[in-house]
Amino acid sequence: MSGHEVKMIVLSTDDLDESIKFYNETLGMALKFRDGAHFAALDGGGVTLALATAIDHPIHGQVVVGIKTADVDAAAKAIEEAGGGIVKGPYDDAHERRAVVYDNKGNGLVFYSPLGR
Repeated sequence: MSGHEVKMIVLSTDDLDESIKFYNETLGMALKFRDGAHFAALDGGGVTLALATAIDHPIHGQVVVGIKTADVDAAAKAIEEAGGGIVKGPYDDAHERRAVVYDNKGNGLVFYSPLGR
């Protein structure tokens, strides 16, 4: 194992209720949790399908892959050294250390690691 696990796919939405209803009714994905009117996580089996408005989306308008890693700083540095770029971070939010980056082709990624609190 590489130490990096794809755990989430983040999609953009401008109407969270409508998007939750679509994925729930069309694909049977259960709502795992919701944060107000701007973020929701649905059960996609081994991967969480996240729906986010511009308020909470790391790179709104793009599909972004969430990757759990033990060392966010090292992952972000490796991406940058390989021709990608850092959009934001690395930084700590309320629950995890994160870095929003893009790969060498412009695809959005979020590296994250839970904070040890």
